[in-house]
Amino acid sequence: MRLAKNSTVVRLLVPFLVAIGGVLVGYALSVGLPGYFVYLGTSAIVAAIAILGLGIVTGSAGMIALCQLTFAAIGAWVVSGLSLIDAPGGFVVWLVLGGLGAGVAGVLVGLPALRLRGVNLAVVTLGFAAAADVTLVQIQFPGAATGIFVTRPDAFSDDRSFFFLGILALAACGLVVFFLQRGRWGSSWRSVAFSERGTASVGTSVPGAKLTAFAVSATLGGVSGGLVAGQVGIAFASSFSPIQSLALYVLAIMSGAYLIDMAIFGGLLWVVVPELLKRWGVPQDWGFVVFGALGVQALTSGTNLGQGIRKLWWKRADERAAREREEHASTIAAEAGYYGQDLTRSTISSGAPLLVVKDLWVTFGRVKALSSVSLTVPENTIMGLIGPNGAGKSTLVDAISGFLPQHEGSVSLGGKTLDALSPTKRARLGLRRTFQQDRVPPSLTVEAYVRFVARRRLTATRISETLDFFGCPPARTRLASVDVGTRRLIEVAANVLARPRLLLLDEPAAGLSHEEHVDLGRRLMQVPARFGISVVLIEHDLDLVRSVCSTLTVLDFGRVLASGPQADILADPAVIKAYMGETEML
Repeated sequence: MRLAKNSTVVRLLVPFLVAIGGVLVGYALSVGLPGYFVYLGTSAIVAAIAILGLGIVTGSAGMIALCQLTFAAIGAWVVSGLSLIDAPGGFVVWLVLGGLGAGVAGVLVGLPALRLRGVNLAVVTLGFAAAADVTLVQIQFPGAATGIFVTRPDAFSDDRSFFFLGILALAACGLVVFFLQRGRWGSSWRSVAFSERGTASVGTSVPGAKLTAFAVSATLGGVSGGLVAGQVGIAFASSFSPIQSLALYVLAIMSGAYLIDMAIFGGLLWVVVPELLKRWGVPQDWGFVVFGALGVQALTSGTNLGQGIRKLWWKRADERAAREREEHASTIAAEAGYYGQDLTRSTISSGAPLLVVKDLWVTFGRVKALSSVSLTVPENTIMGLIGPNGAGKSTLVDAISGFLPQHEGSVSLGGKTLDALSPTKRARLGLRRTFQQDRVPPSLTVEAYVRFVARRRLTATRISETLDFFGCPPARTRLASVDVGTRRLIEVAANVLARPRLLLLDEPAAGLSHEEHVDLGRRLMQVPARFGISVVLIEHDLDLVRSVCSTLTVLDFGRVLASGPQADILADPAVIKAYMGETEML
């Protein structure tokens, strides 16, 4: 326990130490660089902060936003206006207020993202940027018409000291992004980018994840714009044009700006490429062409610069992790006998029913996917839901978990009706599910994913014990380095750690070997007694169903063909004929 605490303290200290080191380097540069390069350095800092924000909404949350410099313009407008009226607080307070103002605008612009994706969202954000550009050209920034400059802080009044203020702002923004990325917001951004259904199923608001990504991204854009106003004194619309927002987006994609160091690298490229073209006698606008070419390469290859650099490090780290997983797996295999001792199949609970589905109908046009389906899942038991392909099992799970709200009938959990509730609210009430498709975001570590799904405080010991119980790799393992079958086990373990009242497992053994099927069966049998969770298992592997489930419900053509104790159902001639075939039980 003490070792785990020490490790946590070290992880918390490292980003602060890195930030302090960066500030010291920045101070040395502010003193030693020639005046012209100090000005260029400030421009690079401004671009890095804007790209850092863009990396959140594009790289982490997976949405296309082509108006980052419009948010910067809002920040510059707020700072210029507050300076013009000599508002109390000074430049730093104005800078924060400019960021917050841009953040509010980010939420408003992000509202279409709740319904739009891809190119459609790109068109909306680009249209917002174009409209804002036309407006700014017409009304100009505060102080532009009268030639009144933005007032810098007394301690940072000259260009060298203002460069150092930019370094401090970049360090502060980097720390904020670092901890946000490693918290619930950061996990929700990566989860919603990978699977919106998977995000909703663990009780996280998909609209909330998208809007927070837009808000934080826009806030950082506003801070960068406020720094521009302080740097140049009088802001002009030409500094925030839509074409520059496009170039900034491409640069963020190319560099992998969701990574803090690569956002800083992108800021350097934003300044260095045009400066080199200028020195070579090439028009600086050709820099947009260079950024475009780099962006096309990143999009076509599927790998950005940040990922490419990190793969060199991850390759060695993954090799070490693979060796550790092999040793870890052998330890778990040795413990399989312990997990398998004194196991008995869960029996039907004598308590009140937990899940009650009554007369459920689902239709798609003229097709009746479910017809008057009723079933009951008692507490502390495992019920199997089986049936041939196309029988309606996945449709039933979607309807129960809230992903098919347009249905007739009722669904209740613990006596509380769920009919009008979203998947997110159902998950928060204790109804969790897994999916046939991979819904585990590979950009997270095992620990980050488990904590995100669990939605409650967990000790490192509790996480480690549960991962070991289900035969999962260690908590620090990158999900991108494990196979899909293992990610499905991690998905089960994470949902169990959430301690729901009912867990719907949709083919959790898909992608697992026969030995892994057997091990999973041993562990699932203990879930009701060990964790206090009832389970509905949807599975085609009859060996797994026989070994785990005490009761079965059989669907066929959207209707309940049979429901009851396992032995009775598997011996039912109608079930044998419809599902298993005439020779299955011979």
